[in-house]
Amino acid sequence: MRRLVTPLIAVLVIIALGTVPAHAAARLLATFSLSGTTGTFVVSNPGTTTVTGWSLVFDLPSGVTASNPQNGTITQAGTRVTFTPTYYINSLGAGKNTEPYSPKVTLSSAVQPTSCTINGANCDGTGSDPPPPPPVSATYTVSGTSAKFVIANNTTSALNGWTVVFDLPAGVTASNAQNGTISQSGRTVTLSPVYYNTTVAAGGSTEPYSPTFTISTAGAQPTSCRVNDVNCDGTPDVPPGAPGNLRSPVKTTKTVSLAWDAATPGSLPVTSYVISNGTEVTGTSATITGLTPNTSYTFTVKAKDRKGNLSAASSPLTVKTNNPSDDTQAPSAPSGLRSTGKTSSTVSLAWNASTDNSGIANYDVYVGTSVAATIMGTTATISGLSPSTAYSFTVRARDLYDNVSAASAAVSVTTSDVVETGYARVGYFVQWGIYGRQYFVKNLETTGNAAKLTHINYAFANIDPVNLTCLQGVTKGTTQNPQDPSQGDGAGDAEADYGRPFSAAQSVDGVADSGWDKLQGNFNQLKKLKVKHPDLKVLISIGGWTYSKYFSDVAATDASRKKFVTSCIDTYIKGNLPVYNTYGGPGTAAGIFDGIDVDWEWPGAEGHAGNHVSPNDKANLTLLLAEFRRQLDALTAQTGKRYQLTAFTPADPAKIAAGWDLPEVARSLDIFNIQGYDFHGAGSDNSWEPNRTGHQGNLYQDTDDPYSFHFSVENAVNVYLQAGVNPRKLTIGLAYYGRGWQQVTDGGKFGEWQAAQGAAPGQFQEEAGTRGYSNLVASVPGCTVRHDEQAVATFCYTGNNGQWWTFDDTWSIGKKTAWLRGKNLLGAMIWEMSGDTGTLTTALDAGLK
Repeated sequence: MRRLVTPLIAVLVIIALGTVPAHAAARLLATFSLSGTTGTFVVSNPGTTTVTGWSLVFDLPSGVTASNPQNGTITQAGTRVTFTPTYYINSLGAGKNTEPYSPKVTLSSAVQPTSCTINGANCDGTGSDPPPPPPVSATYTVSGTSAKFVIANNTTSALNGWTVVFDLPAGVTASNAQNGTISQSGRTVTLSPVYYNTTVAAGGSTEPYSPTFTISTAGAQPTSCRVNDVNCDGTPDVPPGAPGNLRSPVKTTKTVSLAWDAATPGSLPVTSYVISNGTEVTGTSATITGLTPNTSYTFTVKAKDRKGNLSAASSPLTVKTNNPSDDTQAPSAPSGLRSTGKTSSTVSLAWNASTDNSGIANYDVYVGTSVAATIMGTTATISGLSPSTAYSFTVRARDLYDNVSAASAAVSVTTSDVVETGYARVGYFVQWGIYGRQYFVKNLETTGNAAKLTHINYAFANIDPVNLTCLQGVTKGTTQNPQDPSQGDGAGDAEADYGRPFSAAQSVDGVADSGWDKLQGNFNQLKKLKVKHPDLKVLISIGGWTYSKYFSDVAATDASRKKFVTSCIDTYIKGNLPVYNTYGGPGTAAGIFDGIDVDWEWPGAEGHAGNHVSPNDKANLTLLLAEFRRQLDALTAQTGKRYQLTAFTPADPAKIAAGWDLPEVARSLDIFNIQGYDFHGAGSDNSWEPNRTGHQGNLYQDTDDPYSFHFSVENAVNVYLQAGVNPRKLTIGLAYYGRGWQQVTDGGKFGEWQAAQGAAPGQFQEEAGTRGYSNLVASVPGCTVRHDEQAVATFCYTGNNGQWWTFDDTWSIGKKTAWLRGKNLLGAMIWEMSGDTGTLTTALDAGLK
């Protein structure tokens, strides 16, 4: 210990004499003293300028621990302890020291540190000067499950904005941010400032308002850390280490299998490996195909980190492919192929090994006639499958000379439902409900409806008319003219989505938005709702009646489909919301949406005035949905979470025939939400059926229906079943609102199918002919509710020349749920939740138990 103590004493003497080594003019010094088991570091600044931002790092003998820090925080990893000062001693003026607030720690044994550095230089002033501080740095401390980052500005001008991006160990989550906002995608966490600590003064830090947060595992340390895209400690980027032990477990006449040991990460996590022939994989093995028989090849592998930095190459490996003439005998066919498990998107298989004179190289697992996987063992899990879908599997063996066996006996497996048990209850929540309807996400909770739903579809996202991407980050209303062909062009409501602060009374958890958080509005409330109901799935619905104009354009080519799907996944699934005012930003909506609901109204057929329609829409819709499924599955490979893909689909057989290749789109879709309403109505502008009443959602064909085509839920569903769609992919739509006419004659049928004079007054002035269920039953006086037993349809009538309304109620919901259970359908869909105070959803829940 004398080698450490003596120089520290010497420093004190030099300072007392007023002679400081020239190289120490811009550096801090620290002296250590011990009283019992309390160790004290007095930090001093012998220089001529203020030093802001410092930390102590010292080593203790093996087995000794430090605790109970004063005037700062500590972390200990093995024998190394890091002390980070509190804000009031983080800056030291020229000639000043930390007394009487010097760092103190309690040691488990009364010992001296074995080494000590401050800002990377020796505490006693010997050795080289510390490296210059980075322009911005972020220091992490943790105590139990409470973590903190102190962001320091080490320049002479103000720092305007900062973002910390760090990775946590697998399974560790971060939440409950204070003095900042936090979002997490997989292991990667993004920490952003709030308005009052966005700017950091020259030479200052975020103290005393540094961001804190809670981690799920006590003491967890980040595995990487970046602030404004540089390492948090200011060190240069360190690339990954080179992969080791490159080897070839198996080779054939045309393939070489490679394996290697995982590379040691540098500054950032390793995300992939690049083989010298250009192949890039995420794991530590690969099979190189398409090689020439009896030919030597040399391979190396490099590791690649998240920023694209490459490691040095591994040691080279030379492999010679086999000569096919050395063996022409095929292996025996695999036997005993069986399913060992399944989910809604995977099937696990096992089989008995084949035999061969030269040895088995691998097995090809076929789904139908396509190879789904090549496996070296005798088990496989095939992923990327569609729920409630039958698949036929076979396996063929390949030997070391590429002789292929006959196929095994086939095994057929049907994947599980997307709702593993019970029935789906899909409720649409409308973006604009927070205005006139005064219906907030909180209402889903207070009515008890959230606990009864399996899915919430958030309506609606729009399509950018110029870029043909998912549109977000704008606030532009639609025109009031429903027949305006440009009504939805460029429209959106980022204010409602993520910019509007909600009061405590409007908030799901009773906590008001600050007004400065990066994520507010409906999106933040949905995030809070999912905390209360972790099994609830939330999907973003794209399109709808007003926003479907450009679907035909985005689906038209392979390039446009890829561009559109990528943008939607980036915006909503990855949560990279465009900045709107001060809201949004990278990762702010991560984890809110569990999938995408496509509401194209209608491919290949008329919809809203001005919609673009092409004769190629039907084929292009199939390709668009397949692209969504492909990209969502690719993201699943990265995150381990499966994302759902659903669609709102028509009841009209003509619209189905024009735009929906049902067997093909069923390969991509998890749920078909079949329109079970709007069979008849007057329309807010009386452009629909203003002169005659009619049921909008009857279960069965009404024998009194005077129209040439007879709509019913049953007729609509039968089209899907007859096309071979599994019933456990189908939901039927329920109307939580009424369609109404006025000046309706009685006709001896209480106004049913009778003459009318246009839409009845609506709940809102701009929505004539429409009322939410709860408003309808409370606000239309004298509307006597009646039930058409034959058609299973509910209506109410105020009397001759009065109003006539058609809607769903608890009676019709009970009848419809019994029917769909008998048909083994997946469940029901609701348009839309603001119409119900809890009565209808309770009936739906009871009917599906």
